[in-house]
Amino acid sequence: MNEYDAIILGAGAAGLFCAATAGQRGKRVLLLDHADQPGKKILISGGGRCNFTNLHTAPDRYLASNPHFAKSALSRYTPADFLALIDGYDIAWHEKTLGQLFCDGSAKQIVAMLLEECAKGDVTVHCGDGVGGVEYTDGRYRVDYGQSSASAPALVIATGGPSIPKMGATAFAYDLARQFGLKVVQPRPALVPLTLPGEETLFRDLSGVSTEIVVRCGPSAAKAPAFREAALFTHRGLSGPSILQISSYWKRGDTVTAQFVPDRPEGWLKAVKRERPRLSFRKAMGDGLPERLADALCERLGIEGEIGNLSDKALGAAEARLARWPFVPDGSEGFAKAEVTAGGIDTAELSSKTMEARKSPGLYAIGEAVDVTGWLGGYNFQWAWASARAAGLAI
Repeated sequence: MNEYDAIILGAGAAGLFCAATAGQRGKRVLLLDHADQPGKKILISGGGRCNFTNLHTAPDRYLASNPHFAKSALSRYTPADFLALIDGYDIAWHEKTLGQLFCDGSAKQIVAMLLEECAKGDVTVHCGDGVGGVEYTDGRYRVDYGQSSASAPALVIATGGPSIPKMGATAFAYDLARQFGLKVVQPRPALVPLTLPGEETLFRDLSGVSTEIVVRCGPSAAKAPAFREAALFTHRGLSGPSILQISSYWKRGDTVTAQFVPDRPEGWLKAVKRERPRLSFRKAMGDGLPERLADALCERLGIEGEIGNLSDKALGAAEARLARWPFVPDGSEGFAKAEVTAGGIDTAELSSKTMEARKSPGLYAIGEAVDVTGWLGGYNFQWAWASARAAGLAI
C-alpha cells in the first residue's frame, strides 16, 4: 500500500493543476488517469491551440443550480493569474475574439507546462490504469488501480463529465460522488449542436451555410442571455458558436429564436421600399445574407415581386419574422459532440471556498465534474484552473 497526502483522479486540466498546486505546497500527491497520457482533452481543445482562458471571466457567464457558487474560486484565481504562469514559460498567445485567449503554437505547450508544474511538486503521475475501487476507512481513502493500491486522507474527483466519450470520458465522477452520498444534478450535453425535426427540411438543405445572428432561447429568455456570433446550418440542424452557446440554456420543448441581419434598424424594409421601389424583395432582404439562406428565407416568408408593390404591413411582418425567426429543436447531437457537460456533482454538497464535500471530510470535486458550466470560449478552462487551485490550497 502506497501512502500519500492526496490522490487525484483525472489528469485533465483541473486534475493536473490541482496536483501541481498541492505538490508544490509539499504534499505527497498521486495523480491517476485511465487514459494512456495526461491532458488528452486539452490537446484537442481550441483546434489544437487550447483556448486556455477568457479575459471576460465573471460568475454570470457560468450556469449552475447555485449561480453564486463559482464566485469564490473565480475571484481568487483569475485569468491574469493564469496568464502570469503562461508568460513564465514563454508560451506565446493571442486574443482571437471576445476575450478568448489561445496559444500561438500548440496545446501541447499547456500540457507540458502543467506536467512541469507537477514535476516541481514531485507529483507521481500514473496513466493507463482504470480505478478498480475506492473505499473510505479510518480517515483514509483507498484507491485500487491496475495491480496497485494507494491511500490518502484526501481524494479529489477531477474526472470530468461524459462529454466526448471517444476521448475516454465517462460518468465515473457521478458514480463515485453517489457512493459517498453526494447528490448529482442531472447531467446533460452542453455547448452542443442542436438538431431540427423533419418539418425544417428546407434549412437542412442549407448544410454548410454560415451567417452571423443574434440567438435567444424561448421560455428561458429571461435567464438566458442573447448571443451574437456565427450560426452554421448542418445536415442535422444548427451549429456554430452562437448555437453552441444557447444550447447550454436550451431545454426540450424550448423555442430558439434567431435574429437574421441583426444590424438592420427597425423599419429597414420600408426604407428600402421608399428608396428603391423597383428592387425585388429577394434582393432587398438578401443583402448581407448568404444567397442560399436568403432564398430559403424568402421561400418560407412566401413573399416575392418588387418591394414597391408590397404593403407596409407585409414588410413589417417580414421584418418581425426575420428579427425573431423561431426554431424548435427536437434534440441535440448528445454527449458525443458536446464540448462540456452541464449538471454534475451538486454544489450544495461542496464548500465554495475549498471544493470539499461537506458530509465527507477529505473528499473534493473540481472542474467539469461539478455543476458549474461556462460559456464557450475559455470559460470552462478558467473554472478548471480556479476550482483546482482552491482545492489544491486546501488539501
